[in-house]
Amino acid sequence: MRPNRLHAAEDPEVVRRLIRENPWATLVSSNDGRLVASHYPILLDEDAAELAVFTHVGRPDDELHGFGDREVLLIVEGRNGYISPSWYAPGSTRAPTWNFSAAHCYGVPEVLDAESTLAVLGRLVEHFERQVESPMLLDPDWGRPVARGTVGLRLAITRFDCKIKMSQDKDPVTQGQVIEKLRAPGPFHNPGLADDMVQALGL
Repeated sequence: MRPNRLHAAEDPEVVRRLIRENPWATLVSSNDGRLVASHYPILLDEDAAELAVFTHVGRPDDELHGFGDREVLLIVEGRNGYISPSWYAPGSTRAPTWNFSAAHCYGVPEVLDAESTLAVLGRLVEHFERQVESPMLLDPDWGRPVARGTVGLRLAITRFDCKIKMSQDKDPVTQGQVIEKLRAPGPFHNPGLADDMVQALGL
């Protein structure tokens, strides 16, 4: 991402919150000069002092990525949306923009053994299933043969670039109007993004 101090977030807690709220990520690696990207759910390692996530990939993706001692890139994206210049205060720029949250996380993945992979799958299922009325947790006896087709990963994030772009460069009148328009019915209705703006701007 293009660096911009106005939008940069250097606090690991911001990245943790972004991961908790957006647990679907893109994993990118370079294998024999080829870029490989896969999309999988991720889960914070809440027990670790360091910033780290658990995930898994299918066996074919494991071979494509060629995990080893090379650094990989994990991309996490939050809510985002179009911002029309018609929402700006009079006299402001006419350029439209896009508000968004994103983190580029880097580290060398640890490939987990079979039992640890099964445990990761169980944690992922429990994390999401606990939100439904009648949760179906992963039965280890049923899950063990399924887990053989996957490879568990733990990624300790050694560095990250995080950008929270929420109209910080706009005047207060424009910021308020953008939030109002995002909450209003219409083609760009995005109340979640409006909430993110309120949090980022301290309103």
